[in-house]
Amino acid sequence: MAREAERLGCAMALAPEGFRADAPSVLGAVAAVTSTIGLGSGVMQIPGRAPVMTALTAATLDGLSGGRFHLGLGVSNPDVSRGWYGVTFDHPLQRTREYVEVVRTALSGAPVRHAGRHYPLPPPGCDEPAHLRAAATRADLPIYLAGVGPRSLRLTGEIADGWIGVFLSPERVRESLEQVAEGRAVAGKTLDGFEVLPSIAIGVGDDPQVAARPLRDYFANFIGMGDPARSIYFRLAERLGFGEAAAQINAHCRAGNRPAAARAVPMELMDQVALIGNEHRLAPRLAAYARAGVTTLGLTLLAPTVEGQIEALRVAARALEQIKQPA
Repeated sequence: MAREAERLGCAMALAPEGFRADAPSVLGAVAAVTSTIGLGSGVMQIPGRAPVMTALTAATLDGLSGGRFHLGLGVSNPDVSRGWYGVTFDHPLQRTREYVEVVRTALSGAPVRHAGRHYPLPPPGCDEPAHLRAAATRADLPIYLAGVGPRSLRLTGEIADGWIGVFLSPERVRESLEQVAEGRAVAGKTLDGFEVLPSIAIGVGDDPQVAARPLRDYFANFIGMGDPARSIYFRLAERLGFGEAAAQINAHCRAGNRPAAARAVPMELMDQVALIGNEHRLAPRLAAYARAGVTTLGLTLLAPTVEGQIEALRVAARALEQIKQPA
């Protein structure tokens, strides 16, 4: 897929992590078979790694790829943080701020000394600061943050080089960027040069109902993940106006009935925040995302086969050509 994306002129190959794989292993393999496409973690989970290890991993991938790596980070969901990694989800914004500070210090090549609440490095009684000497470090390596709520969006604008969003319509992108811009202003910056990279699920075909089928499990998985009272994605579905459907989806997932959860995902929800249909239906949607402020559109490829995922890439490329051509 990455080779075909590179051939099509895509800007970046993004690897998520979670149920199927970790991001760095996949991106290392991609680095070996590509030469120009950017590489990005979309996203590496903050609770799963100490910040210095994240910096070392980022520097290694950047070196292996000839300076093509972009570091995407996110705090994940409360239940995943606790259930997968045994890490509490307290003070996620403060934790993220400190984490990024430590990563940037390590990538600068300087010894890491950080007097933080969550990441005191080196800790009391130890005088052996981390110092990345084994990898070629790049102080300006781009760091993107995944953010959903207003406070996380403001923090992203303040301390990051880009934003990775999810479950976003063009209208929601525009609204979210208002909060990102507030954070940029705190740092004395504007949105110029800031990467806006929403991750948008895509399903292609002439019949939208059929094209949307591979997307159902994806939406059901996120909306049904963990306790609704703590779930970021459940609250997102509620904000979009699908609270009743979200409750049904979550209940089915908690009962272990994944097929029922997938069937309960409303087509209207998917059509609002995904790309569904043929190239003629996708083209105006791509244009709407561009007008909303998206700089790079991330495509979440959900077809069950590699061939189907590559076809989705090609349809998106043809749709993009339609909106590039003068009327």
